[in-house]
Amino acid sequence: MPLLSAIHDAFGLLLSGDAALWRIIWVSLKTTFVALLIAAPLAVAAGYAIAVHKFPGRRLVTWLAQASLSLPTVLIGLLLYLLLSRQGPLGGLHWLFSQSGIIAGQVLIAIPVLVAFSLAAVQAADPRLAETAVTLGASRWRVMFTVLHEARFGVMAALINGFGRVVSEIGCAIMVGGNIAGETRTITTAIALETSKGEFAQGIALGIVLVVIALAINAALLFVQGDPRVARGAA
Repeated sequence: MPLLSAIHDAFGLLLSGDAALWRIIWVSLKTTFVALLIAAPLAVAAGYAIAVHKFPGRRLVTWLAQASLSLPTVLIGLLLYLLLSRQGPLGGLHWLFSQSGIIAGQVLIAIPVLVAFSLAAVQAADPRLAETAVTLGASRWRVMFTVLHEARFGVMAALINGFGRVVSEIGCAIMVGGNIAGETRTITTAIALETSKGEFAQGIALGIVLVVIALAINAALLFVQGDPRVARGAA
């Protein structure tokens, strides 16, 4: 069967150490991790600030943060393309069709996810924790880190969902990165390209890598969280 043959060839590519295949994987992982390193501190701090501070328009900001989760990545790619194009206001950066452009797009894609999930995690934390910390004379930074530590599993879930959203997106990566072999070709853009050419083996191999990554990061979260029944018993 063609499907079985393609799957066999896919595993052959993975096990043979095909240079082109692993270059694609490396570009995807590199850009994703760099984007998360840039986006996470800003987004988590923003989620915390929205959750704990009362200000005019707070409900509107919360609604926008949650609504932005459904924003199509191809639209983000279009807007970023117009900004980074030669005639655009950021054209002087020369980020279009480069890894820097992909990272910029991924930062914009990750921020709404990280903000929304961090906001929910902080809101779910015990409010008495922050009050106690303030009573004991903790600084604002200390209070923030204390609350985020209490909500750490929710923040970890935000990071994992942000990672999944970024590593699996395709619209922005194609529009801003251009799918250049060895430079901006990511796992998802390569899958789309190879499938359109009828080369299913590489597409399946890269799909296997995506599944393995998803399973690995979720297993890591479950390991860190531990058994909730044990945690309740200890409490």
